[in-house]
Amino acid sequence: MVPILSQPAFQQRALPLSVAAWHQMIDNGLAPKRAELIRGVIIEKMSKSFLHTKLADAMIEFLRAAVSGLFWIRQEAPLTLKDSEPEPDISIVDGRRDDYDAHPVTARLVVEVSVSSLLVDREMASIYAEADVAEYWIVNATERCIEVYRAPVNGRYQTLQRVAEGEVLECAALSGVSVNVAGFFAGVSA
Repeated sequence: MVPILSQPAFQQRALPLSVAAWHQMIDNGLAPKRAELIRGVIIEKMSKSFLHTKLADAMIEFLRAAVSGLFWIRQEAPLTLKDSEPEPDISIVDGRRDDYDAHPVTARLVVEVSVSSLLVDREMASIYAEADVAEYWIVNATERCIEVYRAPVNGRYQTLQRVAEGEVLECAALSGVSVNVAGFFAGVSA
């Protein structure tokens, strides 16, 4: 972080960037290549480890097979929200790709894979809840569990459940989708 921004007097004077201004930057080739807009601030995206890539690929393959063309399954693609435009590892939105003329503004399910970004991914829960994302999963590689956030009300998820190895995660946002957590993490070392 820029050291001056740690001082409250400067924090109050910093100018946030709107989603519209962010889109103008992208359209004009002025946005950094590996960045996303979070709470009106341009944030550099983290590099992804092999473990992160492996888990994200396994989850997207699983979800594609489970919902088989009923929804648009997106990987590292923007969701345009009130003051943010995150690019979650996976988002599942209603409809098909051809139904959209712009980035979706909500999702049924958002999944973030967390190898070294657990605190950041937990912070993102409020952003997704404000956008009425029905369900938010954090694939917690270190603890080999999936954290499940559900029931967004007034910008907060009302329930948080940790589904560990030996348990089955039943997706509330996508009927009939369930994940055997032990099977998902089989052969994966954190």
